[in-house]
Amino acid sequence: FERMPMYRGLQITPPFFEIGPKAYLYGADVLKLARHADRMSARYGVPIIFTPQYVDISLLARRTRNLLIFAQHMDSLPIGRGVGSVLPEAVKAAGAVGVLLNHAEKKLPHAELERTIRRADEVGLASMVCADDVEEAVKVARMSPNIIIAESPELIGVGQRGENDRQVIARLNAAIWDIDPHIRVLHGAGIHDGRDVYNIIAAGSQAAGSTSGILLADDPFAMLEEMIRSVRAAWDAAH
Repeated sequence: FERMPMYRGLQITPPFFEIGPKAYLYGADVLKLARHADRMSARYGVPIIFTPQYVDISLLARRTRNLLIFAQHMDSLPIGRGVGSVLPEAVKAAGAVGVLLNHAEKKLPHAELERTIRRADEVGLASMVCADDVEEAVKVARMSPNIIIAESPELIGVGQRGENDRQVIARLNAAIWDIDPHIRVLHGAGIHDGRDVYNIIAAGSQAAGSTSGILLADDPFAMLEEMIRSVRAAWDAAH
């Protein structure tokens, strides 16, 4: 990320994509999907952020070449006491290059979110923070994360994107970039196939992401490729 020297080795150039396996996959199964995503990233020239279970971070970091492995969450505590907590230094040492924070399934109070972003900065992890709406996106942008994921909770998993996507995306982008134009913005949730991905990128998003759209598809591997191919096609058409 250009504005932070510690991230010179982690340049995420739009368009990019995020895959969040949540707790659907682990071990050998998540490795199979990650290695396929790794190949698709190289084939289409699309950086892919992959957020596995904590216990699989090291496995995926060692067995993939192109994926950007992010933790699904971490805590702000320092080295020391804290049974059951996720230590930032341990996330980094396991091989992650970033961390996802404030997902709808793992919300943080804003004061704690800001402390955790600062801990990510401290240990050299990129921060990717979820925001539910424009108001929250503005608050998060003032915390200077590297990436903001704009996701309406009602769209996650089962929702459908609306016909006013272009206006919503433009409004969110403008609100965030008015505060910090260096923040990358991903618009997610309600993404079921390549057409949804294409439309989001065409509407002005720098990135898209999917979990259930891939993992619940009849052929998750084929759907993953369809989505990554759509990212590249939409971006190239628009730029």
